[in-house]
Amino acid sequence: MITRVCGIEEVRELLQEYIEGLSSPFDTFLEQYILASQFYIILSEDALIGYYAVYDHRLLTQFYLRRPHQRHAQVLLHRVVEEHHVSEVFVSTGDELLLSLALDRDMAIAKQAYFFQDSEMGLTSGPGSDPNVLRPAVPADLEDIQRVSGDFLGSCALRIQKGELFTCYRDSELLGIGIVERSALIDGTASIGMFTNESYRHQGVGRRIILGLKAWCYAQGIRPISGCWYYNEASKRTLESAGMVTRTRLLRMEVAGQEG
Repeated sequence: MITRVCGIEEVRELLQEYIEGLSSPFDTFLEQYILASQFYIILSEDALIGYYAVYDHRLLTQFYLRRPHQRHAQVLLHRVVEEHHVSEVFVSTGDELLLSLALDRDMAIAKQAYFFQDSEMGLTSGPGSDPNVLRPAVPADLEDIQRVSGDFLGSCALRIQKGELFTCYRDSELLGIGIVERSALIDGTASIGMFTNESYRHQGVGRRIILGLKAWCYAQGIRPISGCWYYNEASKRTLESAGMVTRTRLLRMEVAGQEG
């Protein structure tokens, strides 16, 4: 078997097979690392049998083999780790193959994030709420968004242009900001999140934003998913209060004996 550098488009079919084989989707946090990774194709007698991807020369973000060739998976992963001096692996617990291979190597486990899906409980923001309080952000909102969120959201002007930001106002006061990031890898899926004005936290604003974003996604024919840092209990509680549930974790696993 041989491997060589390739672009993501060359393994697009395999990438789709990988995604379809997951027990649950991943959010745009992991997706950004995948898209920024260097991809490598795995060939056997000129047949395309798998691929992998490495971020920043050290972090393995993808490893996939077609089922008929998975008996070679342990040997091939060992080869990838050694040849690329991989020191860490990002693996979703929804990715049974890579998770099992990482466990085979006794990698040290660090819990990185929760991945959420909608429970489809049909929750609403409650009686008397204004359904129009959450709306797509416009350029005139930029100053308020930057004042409330600081640099947390990155380039807010670009995000507004791309339609990723939503605003939640009470009269002229910005209570919070909703975020919708459409997946570039998983068709019909978007990651949703929120940032609440510090002055209005613990008042149900975040829950209201998530409920509004879910409703917007479904109206657009998009499946909403979400994620948060494993140790951000406040975000986890907010997402769960809005009907999001988690059964999947993102793990950051350290390869023993490798220097970063």
